[in-house]
This record gives sequence, structure tokens and C-alpha cells, in this order.
Amino acid sequence: MVPIEKDPLWYKTAVFYELYVRSFYDSNADGYGDFKGLTEKLDHLEWLGVNCLWLLPFYQSPLQDGGYDISDFYSILPEYGNLNDFMEFLEGAHNRGMRVVADFVMNHTSDQHPWFQESVKPGSAKRDWYVWSEDDTLYSKARIIFVDTEKSNWTWHEEAGAYYWHRFFSHQPDLNYDNPEVQEQMLAGLKFWLDLGLNGFRLDAVPYLFEREESNGENLPETHEFLKRVRSEIDKSYEDVVLLAEANQWPADVVDYFGDGDECHMAFHFPLMPRMFMAARRQVRYPMVEILEQTPDIPANAQWGIFLRNHDELTLEMVTDEERDYMYAEYAKDPRMKLNLGIRRRLAPLLDYSRDQSELFHAMLFSLPGTPIVYYGDEIGMGDNIFLGDRDGVRTPMQWSADRNAGFSKADFAQMYLPVLMDPVTGYERVNVESEMRNPSSFLQWFRRLLAVRKQHPVFGLGSFEIIHPENAAIFAYIRKFGDDIVLCANNLSARAQAAELDLSSLEGKYPVEMLGKERFPRIGELPYLLTFGPHSFYWFQLVDE
Repeated sequence: MVPIEKDPLWYKTAVFYELYVRSFYDSNADGYGDFKGLTEKLDHLEWLGVNCLWLLPFYQSPLQDGGYDISDFYSILPEYGNLNDFMEFLEGAHNRGMRVVADFVMNHTSDQHPWFQESVKPGSAKRDWYVWSEDDTLYSKARIIFVDTEKSNWTWHEEAGAYYWHRFFSHQPDLNYDNPEVQEQMLAGLKFWLDLGLNGFRLDAVPYLFEREESNGENLPETHEFLKRVRSEIDKSYEDVVLLAEANQWPADVVDYFGDGDECHMAFHFPLMPRMFMAARRQVRYPMVEILEQTPDIPANAQWGIFLRNHDELTLEMVTDEERDYMYAEYAKDPRMKLNLGIRRRLAPLLDYSRDQSELFHAMLFSLPGTPIVYYGDEIGMGDNIFLGDRDGVRTPMQWSADRNAGFSKADFAQMYLPVLMDPVTGYERVNVESEMRNPSSFLQWFRRLLAVRKQHPVFGLGSFEIIHPENAAIFAYIRKFGDDIVLCANNLSARAQAAELDLSSLEGKYPVEMLGKERFPRIGELPYLLTFGPHSFYWFQLVDE
């Protein structure tokens, strides 16, 4: 048992592991993963070395959008188990030193939610819990987010005799946050799960909570005012809770979600991720350097959340049209790989199943400023299925073994919530946890070793960040400092061997010690420090005196 120590800034040195309950492990052979199954796999997650589990929505839902269409904020989808199963899982995670955060959809509900069912009735007391209008031209400056499926942000409801507002799918009506009752209900929902012991939330779709004419309906002052209230209410009653804002915006806009350290604790750095893929394909560091240098400073108690892939498409909203065309040409050659303004692919196929590139990308993920978030299955190199609809192609069952249904479930194949991957490259008979556990040279074993090194050095989560600019554009190098711990990270974005001279004169007299093998390199002097790199290779050096 590894009890969780009190630490209000725990999220700064954590490594998050994002998973679907339904995708992880099925304990009762019904074709759906469940909380009992997840509890059975906690020992594996502890062995892996992650220390915070991020659960995608597990609430009651018609599942028209993977659970992001919630019909009851207080109950668990029956296929996943019941509240007792959830509590056993939560206790098991905490006993192993892992915190748990969950998605909480702030902006909207399912159209099956009792609130909306009552709201459609003319004269209902809950009429203004949602945004209704007889005019579908209001808020015309708000963009349509799901451009592949939605033609308008308004949908006509025959029984209600009016249009209702939705920023996402038409079956997800937006809540009306101008109504104080709605604010109280959503706060009550957050507190319900915190009272049970949850350690925080990813607040889904927070930029869109309020609507105002003549605005784009994003990042409005009223939204920040409400989020500050949420933070204040939670800080009064709970300790060591994290609020992670899902705001797919430019860094200059996202920093507002930190407030003055009194709003959200964390926010995703969305624009960084596509530029990592762009830099790798172009084999130059500049796309990453440019966005990192444009990233404003954040409050001392705030932290960026950084990731390579997740449960959604690789979003290309925060790139230029020219950059988006380039990314489509390089990473989405089949039209089925595109979705809305993004690419619906997992990490391994995006990187052409290259072990070297997978190691390089994770080395950058674990060493750049921010808290890394790993998507389930990426630690074994799982693939995707572009023939499944919407975003289901990247949400297939976890591949535990070469047994039936990838060891995920003993259900009949036809009962499975989604088919397991069976392709010859990343199918479950070839890529699975059991085989990689047995192979000491597997990607899973390498991943665990790198994670263990990171956990020994708080500098990666807490340290300063300084980019080095060698003449060789293929080398992306930077210094991380925290107290006496100084780390040099150098990454070769090229598919060919490279050499680079780094200006480390300010660190003259230090000795670089390679952190995975503990090998000492020559002393740093006044002259530029020469390093040679294999294709898509990287170094982590701790800089020591003697």
C-alpha cells in the first residue's frame, strides 16, 4: 500500500493516464469494460508507473457521443457497474498511490436528460435551463465545431415550438449558464463526486458556457467569472483537487483559464501537439520552438497539460490553413482518416509504426514543460481502425493478450462494444501487454524505464525551460533547471544521423551524465559542445559537477 501524501501541487509532477472504462477490461463477459475490470488491472497500472488516472465519462448516457452526452450526472452507466464498484476502484487506486480525475461535461447534456425532457414543454419551470429561441439567426458569429455533421448551432424542436442551441452535436443541447439554478446544479454535481473521493475533473468544453450576441461565444468574461466561482467553492471544502480546463484555443487565450492562480489549475496546450508532428515530418524544430516561445508565462501554481494523442481526433483547429493542408497531406492520405478539422488516428500509425519515432516523441512528451498525459494503449503501440465511425477507430478495446478478444473480454465477439484490432501490423495477436511484458526489449518495458527516470527528477514537472538554438535545425535541445537539478534534453527530429554543437558555455565545468544508462560524457568547456545523434534519437543528460 502506497498512501497518497498531501500535496496541493501534486499535478505538477504527475503522469496522467487517460482511459475509457468501457475499453479497458471486461470482468463479467458482457462486451463492455467495467469498474470491476479496471480494479483488477490496477496492479498493472501501478507497475507501469503512472500516478493519476483520467477517466473518460462513465455517467448514465445514451452513448451517442461516447458518454459525452450525459443523461444523469449522479449515476453510473449500468454496463460499467454501480456506485459500490466505483468506490472499490477508487479505494484501490488510492491505496496504490494513484489519484483519479474524471471528465465532467460542463457545457451541455444529452437530449435524453430529464432536465431537457422537461425543458421542451412550453411553460415548464426548466424551460430556461437551456438556450431556446424562436429565431435561429441569433449568435451568428459562433462557429460550427462539428462541421462534418452539423449545419447550424440551432435545431428546431417540434414539441417545444422553438430552436435550441448546441455548440456540438444536435443531441447535446447547451445548458443556460445565465440561469443561477443551472450553475448551482452543476456545482452540486461536482461536489457529489468530490465527496466520494475523486481527486479532480477535466472540465469538458468550458470555453462555450455562455452566449452573447456579436461575439463568437468563446472565452467570454462570464465564463471565467463562473469558473473562478467553481474554484473558490471547491477550495473551501476540498484539498488537493485539480481542475483541468479543456479549452482548444491559442495559448494567449488559454492562459486566461488559469486566472491569477484562482481559476483552473491546469489547461491543455493544444497547439503544441500538431506542431510536434509537423516538426517531425519536416525534420526541423521550428514549428515547436515558435509555439513554445509564443506561450505566455502562467501562475506559479498552474500547469500545462501536454499530450501526443487522446480519445478525439488530432485537432487542427489551432493551425493555419496552409499548415492544416500540410498535415492532411502527410498524415491523412486516406479521406477516412479525416474528421471535422482533424485526423482520427492513434499515435503508432501516425508515426508509421516506427519504434525510434515513438521513443523520440515520448522522450519529448516527458521532458517538455507541463504534465504529460498518456492515452491508453500508446504504451504498447496500439493501432486504430479507420473503418469504424466517428472517433471509435481510436477507442477500441485494450489489447491484453493474444487470447480471444485480445484478453479484454470473454464475451462472444458479436457482443463486443467495438471489435478488437485484427490487422497484421497492430492486431492483438501481434501487439499486446502480455507479449511485451515478457520481452525485456519491448516498447512497453522501455516506456516504463523512461517513466521511472522521470519520476526521480521533479525538474521535469517543476523546472524552468530554456531552448538552445544550434545551427543544425534538426536538433531540438533545451535545458530544464530546478534548484541544483539541471537536465539537458536533446532530440534529433531527422530520420538521418546528425551532429550538432550546443552552446553550453554558461554551464562550463559540468559533466553530462546520460540518465538512462548513467554514462558520464566529457566535461563541458568554453567551446560549443559536440553531440552526435542516430536517426530519431535523443539524450537526457543530468549535468553534475564531479
